[in-house]
Amino acid sequence: MNDGMIELVGRRPVTFGRRKVTPRACVADSKRHLRAFLSEVLEDLGFVTCECASADELQTVLATELPDLILLGVAADGIEPGRFLEILVREAFAGRVLAVGARESIIVKAVRQVGEEYGLAMLPPLTTPFAAETLRERVAMLLPEEPAPSPAVHVGEALHAGWLELWYQPKIDARRTLVRSGAEALVRMRHPTWGVVPPAYFIPEPHDPHFRGLSEFVIDRAVQDWHYLLEQQSPVDLSINLPASYLREPQAVRDLCRRVPTHPAFGGLTVEIDSEEAIREVDLLTEVAREVGLHNIGLSIGNLGTNWPSLMELDRIPFVKLKADRQFVTGSGGDRLKRTVCRHIVELAQSFGARTVAQGVESRADLVAANELGFDLVQGFLFGKPMPLKKFARSALTRTVMGEA
Repeated sequence: MNDGMIELVGRRPVTFGRRKVTPRACVADSKRHLRAFLSEVLEDLGFVTCECASADELQTVLATELPDLILLGVAADGIEPGRFLEILVREAFAGRVLAVGARESIIVKAVRQVGEEYGLAMLPPLTTPFAAETLRERVAMLLPEEPAPSPAVHVGEALHAGWLELWYQPKIDARRTLVRSGAEALVRMRHPTWGVVPPAYFIPEPHDPHFRGLSEFVIDRAVQDWHYLLEQQSPVDLSINLPASYLREPQAVRDLCRRVPTHPAFGGLTVEIDSEEAIREVDLLTEVAREVGLHNIGLSIGNLGTNWPSLMELDRIPFVKLKADRQFVTGSGGDRLKRTVCRHIVELAQSFGARTVAQGVESRADLVAANELGFDLVQGFLFGKPMPLKKFARSALTRTVMGEA
């Protein structure tokens, strides 16, 4: 498209360079499951997404969501691409349009040709089936050049606006058949401008008064999500991350016990506490463990690494699980120091009757090393990245390592 086309098409000029904010995309397809799938793929790439099921919805989406990309599903029994293109032209859409359809579809090719004749910025069609990397290549010019600023937004605003959600990373039984044996809940923020923001950009400092509100959100949402997962497939044992400072308040501990499910299928909740804080507050956590244990809640110590000797001084520990820090698990197959740290953590856990988790299993070599070292559970990118609740529920239908990898 030539430079003069900007005036013809745009109220907003078409930006051909890399962006500095999170791009927005609208997935237009008549089939809900396809919209959900394409939205998830785009979100994994860093887009903020919305969906559109018909041409009648498109005008509202253009006005309210201001998308930079329209992903247009093209199928013989689907939406009418001609009407979509007419609306995009009438509304002077200045973003990109990407048609998605069958490889040999004449309609897909026609949509691109007609769109270009209308003056729309049509990307090369995406033919099915496709790889995520192919989609990334198509939309590369829209992906942000810089990460969200730190902090992207204050956690208090995120709580009030309802931008927070929990994502889930599967935990795998390393000792038996490599089946899914639970999941860790990890808080994420879905910001309306910056998209999905990792915790490093919004988790408050321990003294922040909003830390209690964030902790209560994690507890309540995890319980809600547990019930959802029960309805969708089967009960999943969940672990959540809380600061020891939250558990210092007796009322907070009582509230935690009160909130856990009373359903007979509830297998228990694990509360994970960072190792530095857990070791420092071990006396407090010993008392807490005694109380919450009556309600099928166990405490776990996370990110344990070279500080493991601090636990050797204790006669007993209040933790039902010890999780090795990812920096000592990833690459442990070929690193003697990492293997030594992991071996000591496993031996320490066994001496206390606790289970062990290897976090950061990213390759088959990591998995073999974790199995040889005697870890009970493993988690990491080899089995799945943290994912939104509904995506996690769907992925849980395939439980073996071959399905996860």
